[in-house]
Amino acid sequence: MFLQDLRYAARTVVRNRAFTTVAVLCLAVGIGVNSTIFSVVNGVILRPYPYHDPDRIIVLDSANKRLDIQQGGISYADFKDLRDQSRTLVSVAAFGGRNLTISDSTSDPERYFGSMISWNLFDLLGTPPSIGRNFTPDDDRPGAEPVVLLSHEIWQRRYAGDPSIVGRAVSINTRPHTVVGVMPPRFAFPEISRLWVPLADYAESRPRDDRSLEIFARVKPGVTMDQADTDLQGIAARLATAYPDANRDWTVRVRALADWMLPDDVKLIVLTMMGAATLVLLIACANVANLLLARASVRHREIAIRAALGAGRWRIMRQLLTEATIIGLLSAPLGIVVAIVGLRLLDRSIPADSIPYFIHWSMDWQSIVYTIAISMVTGMVFGLVPALNAAHGNLQDSLKEGARGATGGRRAWMRNVLVVAEVSLALVLLVGASLFVRSFRNLQGANVGFDTAPLMTLRFYLAGEGYDPPDVKSRRVEDIIRRVEALPGVQAAFASNFVPLSGGGGGGEVVIEGRPQNDPAGRQPSISRITASPHLRQTLGLALVRGRDFTETEGNSKAFVALINQTMASRFWGEVDPIGRRFRLAGGTNTDWFTVIGVLADFRHFQGTDTNRVSPAAYVPYPHEPALNTGLTIRVGGDPARITQAVREQIRQSDPALPVFQMRTMEENRRRSFWQYGVFGWMFSIFGFIALALASVGVYGVLSYAVSQRTQEIGVRVALGAERRDVLRLIIGQGLKLAAVGVVVGLAGAFAVTPVIRTLLYNVTPTDPLSFAGVAAFLIGVATAASYIPARRALRVDPIVALRGE
Repeated sequence: MFLQDLRYAARTVVRNRAFTTVAVLCLAVGIGVNSTIFSVVNGVILRPYPYHDPDRIIVLDSANKRLDIQQGGISYADFKDLRDQSRTLVSVAAFGGRNLTISDSTSDPERYFGSMISWNLFDLLGTPPSIGRNFTPDDDRPGAEPVVLLSHEIWQRRYAGDPSIVGRAVSINTRPHTVVGVMPPRFAFPEISRLWVPLADYAESRPRDDRSLEIFARVKPGVTMDQADTDLQGIAARLATAYPDANRDWTVRVRALADWMLPDDVKLIVLTMMGAATLVLLIACANVANLLLARASVRHREIAIRAALGAGRWRIMRQLLTEATIIGLLSAPLGIVVAIVGLRLLDRSIPADSIPYFIHWSMDWQSIVYTIAISMVTGMVFGLVPALNAAHGNLQDSLKEGARGATGGRRAWMRNVLVVAEVSLALVLLVGASLFVRSFRNLQGANVGFDTAPLMTLRFYLAGEGYDPPDVKSRRVEDIIRRVEALPGVQAAFASNFVPLSGGGGGGEVVIEGRPQNDPAGRQPSISRITASPHLRQTLGLALVRGRDFTETEGNSKAFVALINQTMASRFWGEVDPIGRRFRLAGGTNTDWFTVIGVLADFRHFQGTDTNRVSPAAYVPYPHEPALNTGLTIRVGGDPARITQAVREQIRQSDPALPVFQMRTMEENRRRSFWQYGVFGWMFSIFGFIALALASVGVYGVLSYAVSQRTQEIGVRVALGAERRDVLRLIIGQGLKLAAVGVVVGLAGAFAVTPVIRTLLYNVTPTDPLSFAGVAAFLIGVATAASYIPARRALRVDPIVALRGE
C-alpha cells in the first residue's frame, strides 16, 4: 500500500514539473538557512567539549563583594594553597595568557598568543600531545630547564611537520627552550594559544594579590559542585585570615565548565540566529502550503472521484502527505548546497582568531542528517493543511460540474491565514534586521573622540633577558619612535601599553589626595591608567582642554606627572581646577603621587556596546611601566597603509629580533571592534529579504488565485458599469487587508520578542519606533505592489467572455 502511494506520488510530482520546481526552490531556501544555523548551533552548543569527562571539570573564580567583583582571577600563591588543602578535588591546574616570541634560524621571529600552564593541566583535560610528551612536575618548578609545547599549526607551518623537532632547542622570548611535544591538530587551549610553557618559572615570584590566573579543577567521583564550593570557600576564609593584606574580603566561587566555555551572551546570539532561521523556514512552509491549497482546487474532482471509488479520508490524506514529503526530500540536496554556501560566507565574515578553537562548524554528517530530517518534517508540516482540507471536502459538491467554488470558501480562508502568518513572521525578521543594521550603522558613525583615518597601529614584543631592565625597554621604544617619526609623511607617533580601540592598558583603584579613600559602600574608585610616550595628544589629534602637555624630558622619564581626561577631572574634582592636584594608585607607596599637569579631551579606549560612557583615565610617562607588549600609533599625512614596509624596516634596524604584529590602520581596528554587528546585520537582512520575497509571493499568489476564481463576478461588475478604479480598489483592498492583519500580528510578536536581544544592540532600543513603523510601512508598500499585478489582470477581463462562461 505504501509503495503504491509512493509510486503515484512520484508520478504526480514529476508530471507537475513547474509546480514542483517552485515548491522545491522555496523550501530549499528555508531548509538551507535553517541547516546553516543548525551547523553553528551544533558547533557552539551541542557538540561535546573536547575533554575527558567534562562534567567533572569545574572552574574556580575569585570574588570580592566589597569591590563588586564576581568572576576574577586567582593568584599563583592562592592556587597552590587551594590545590594542597582541598578535600573535594582530585586535580587542580592553573594557566595564564602570555605573548611568546619564537625565533630560530628557520624563519623570522614570530609572536604568538601563548599560555603559561601548570604541568598537570593537559592531563586534567585528558589531551596528551600527538607526538613527544607532556610537561612533568620537574619541568614546572622555578629554575628548571626551559621547555615548550608547540601547536600542530606551528609544527606544520614553521617546521614542515619535521618529527625531529622534539628534543630540538628553539628560542622563546630570546631564551632557549627544548621542544618536548606537539599538541594535536586544532588544539589551541584555552582559545587561540599556539605555544605553552610551564607556569612556575614565570609565576613563583608574583605577589599573592596578583590575581591573573585561571584555575581548572576536577572534582572527586561523587562530589557535587555545592560540596566543592563549600570546601573551597572554607579554604578562602582561612587564607583571608592568614594573609589579610592580600586576601581580605576575597573568596572563591565555583562554576561549571560549560558556563566558562559558553557564556550566556554567546548562547543568546546563537539561539537568536536559530530563531530567525526557523522563522524563515516557517514562512517557506506557509508559502508551499498555499501553493498546495491552490493546486488542490484544481485536483478537487480527482480527489472526489477517488473518494467515490472507495478511498477513505485517511487514504487521501496519506497520499497527499506522501506527495508533500517527496517535495520536502527533493529540497534537501539543494538545501545542503545553500547551507554550505552560507557557512562559507559566515567564515569569511569573521576575523581570524576571533573564534575559540573548540568552536567550529561544518556541514558534517550530523548537519546532513538534520537537513534530511527537517526536510521530511517540513514536508509533513506544509502538506498537513491541504491534506486535511481535501479529506474533509464535500463529495457530491465536488462531483458537480461547475461546482468549482464549492469548497473555495474553506480553502480561501486557509490561504488567507497562511498569508497573514507569512507577513507577520516577515515583519518580525525585518524588525530584527533593522535593529541590527541600525546598531551597526551607529557603531560605524560613533564618535570615538579622534579621527581614525590618518592613523596606523602596530605592536611589538620586548621580550627576553636583554629587555628585563625597564629602562632598556624605554630606550628601545624611544629609539623606535625617533626612527619612525623621521620617515617621510609621518607627522607624529607615540608608544603605549595599549592601542586605541584595540585593547591593552591597565588601571586599578585610585586614591585622590585630600579626599576619603573609600565611598560609603567601602569601595575605592577606579581609573584606567595608560602609560604613553610623548606626542599622544598630537598623534590622536586631541584637544588640550586645560593645562599643558608632557615635555620631551618628562615623557621619556619617570617624572611623576600625568595627563587626565575630562571624565576623570569632572568626577574627582568637579568644578575645581584639577591642575596641580595629586593622585596615586591604591597600594602604592606614599611617594607615588602623580601631579596633574593637563586635561585632555575624552576619547574612547575601546568600542562596543559598553562604550556609551568614557571611563576616568590618567596618562603617565611610558617609563613608569614599559610594556612587553607595546603598541605604536602613527599619524600619517595621506594613506597610512603606505608606510607599512618603511615602519617595519625601521623597527628591524633598531632590533632585528623584535617581532612586529597586528599592523593595521586605526580604521581597521575600529571595524574589527564591532564585526559581530556587521554579521548580525547582514545575516538578519538576508533572512528578512528571503522572508519578504516569500511573503510577497504569497500575497501575489492568493490574489492571483482569487482573480481567477472571481472572473465571472468581475465580468458582471464591469458589465453593470463598474469603473476601473473600483475593480482596482476591490483587488488591492483585499491584499491590503491581509497585509494589515499580518502587520498588526507581526508588530505584537516583534514587541514581545525584541526585548530578548536588548544586550546585543547599540544605541537603539529594542522597541525602536523608527524600525517598527518603517518596516510596517515598507511591508504595506510591498503588499500593495504585489496586489497591483493581479488587479491589472482583473481589469483585462472581458465581460462578454465572462458572462458566456456563466
